[in-house]
Amino acid sequence: MENEQQKNKFDRREALKMLSIGSGAGLMGMLGSMPSAKATEIPAYTKGMAPVKIKSVKAIATAPSSSNLIVVKVETTEPGLYGLGCATFTQRAVAVVTAINSYLNDFCVGKDVDNIEDMWHGLYVSSYWRNGPVLNNALSGLDQALWDIKGKRANMPVYQLLGGKVRFAVPCYAHASGNTPEAVAESVQKFMDEGYKYVRIQQGGYGAVGVNQKKPDFKEAGFGGETDAYMDERTYLRSVPKIFKTVRERCGDDVELLHDIHERVQPMDAINMIKQLEPYRPFFIEDPFSPENMEWFKQLRASTSVPIAMGELFNNINEFKMPMVNQWFDYIRIHISQIGGITPAMKVARLGEWFNVKTAWHGPGDVSPVGHAANAHIDLAVWNFGIQESVRFSEKMQEVFSGCPTMKNGYMYVNEVPGLGVDINEKEAAKYPIGTKSNWQVRKADGTLIRP
Repeated sequence: MENEQQKNKFDRREALKMLSIGSGAGLMGMLGSMPSAKATEIPAYTKGMAPVKIKSVKAIATAPSSSNLIVVKVETTEPGLYGLGCATFTQRAVAVVTAINSYLNDFCVGKDVDNIEDMWHGLYVSSYWRNGPVLNNALSGLDQALWDIKGKRANMPVYQLLGGKVRFAVPCYAHASGNTPEAVAESVQKFMDEGYKYVRIQQGGYGAVGVNQKKPDFKEAGFGGETDAYMDERTYLRSVPKIFKTVRERCGDDVELLHDIHERVQPMDAINMIKQLEPYRPFFIEDPFSPENMEWFKQLRASTSVPIAMGELFNNINEFKMPMVNQWFDYIRIHISQIGGITPAMKVARLGEWFNVKTAWHGPGDVSPVGHAANAHIDLAVWNFGIQESVRFSEKMQEVFSGCPTMKNGYMYVNEVPGLGVDINEKEAAKYPIGTKSNWQVRKADGTLIRP
């Protein structure tokens, strides 16, 4: 009986198989009598891209607006395909040029341009001792250039490779200054008239340098350098609450106000001053302590609710980890051309999302347009964006660099082309050679140096 059931099952399977074969043959016969259908084209994306290798890496140094700018140019084995990245370290520009030309080229030639992550880690540890500011700037330039190439290969702006836009443009803050609180308020109003909703306010230079015209004692004694600046700490600490009060009274509550201490006062003085600013609702106070005084953030957090931005002097991405986990500050103030480029900056930004810490990339005048573009592409793509430092490019700068980011109504816009969108005219760049002089020397009345 069992054998009979198995045989019946087998006969049914065979019958169904023959039926399907016959139907298929009949269908093929019908199709064969019809005109042949056009073959389906294979989508371009399924074909992939041929591997491209690095052919050469070099530094381009230029100073069209006085600040030393260093750009890394990565050329590839694909004719006409190259990438640009910002490696600017104004204060030690020549050292960065040497690092790029003498070490990066040998390290990179022959490597696959698409393997950015592998190349970043390889270069990061290739000197054994972890990279300091000189090598980090060189690494930043290489990393940005590789992202520029990847965008060009994909025929997309870099922000698309990072996840696409989460905002239409990048909100920015302007820089208002003056020698009196009233002059600062006038400057803020001008920026508001241009459409800015965020303005950083400073009286004089950082630490109110230049406001006190009295000749300091150290200069009377012939101590220090001829160009060394003088900072009166008490004058500065008294001035900041006054400028916040004056600007709020004259410009109203609709503008967000920021201020940069620039690490120039003692931690307890910074804490006491920040507490005085609470009635004026600062958007953030930047760099209250130097990197040597990080432990003071615990006390600052317990003392005031004013938002804090920090980090432009950090050299290593690991320096951000515990402050972010402990929520010591609200805005990560990364200098992308210093921290190692787009690759590590994106990692820090993504970590910040878990702890409600926002981005506020450093964007001073001594960053090339390539570096500013890198800032903006990340700004467009990360959800936990906070604010971006604005920039204005001189005519000379735009003659050297085409495709610079643009400002309109307080927003920064990138050049909507594949890659980072900025190119360089090497012939024009050569007209503006870099120098080696840099002066960050600021002193107290007795001549003691103040750390920036």
